[in-house]
Amino acid sequence: MLLEGFGTLLQLLYLLMLVMAVIALFFAVTAREDAYRAADKQKKSFWMVLLGIAVAVNLFVPMLFLQLAGLVASIVFMVDVRPALKAVSGGGGRRGGGSSSDGPYGPYNGGR
Repeated sequence: MLLEGFGTLLQLLYLLMLVMAVIALFFAVTAREDAYRAADKQKKSFWMVLLGIAVAVNLFVPMLFLQLAGLVASIVFMVDVRPALKAVSGGGGRRGGGSSSDGPYGPYNGGR
């Protein structure tokens, strides 16, 4: 019974690693090529190949070491490359498109 629960946990872990790699690959494909250069990151083709291999490994090669390597690549893309691409592309995560000096209630004018 314990081994059955552990097997279920591993299957869930494998599924989560696959989902993470697919999401990272989607964001890598949809980002503009020039944003990679402007953010001073590796080329778009590099990330597409790396994340594509991560997806393929998760789907077809049941080797945990290779799957963990793909997970690391996906995490690096999501926490380092994607925010840099968003910042360069003008999608810095701010709704409404205000300036960087805007506070929660409007522009900050330095106490004037």
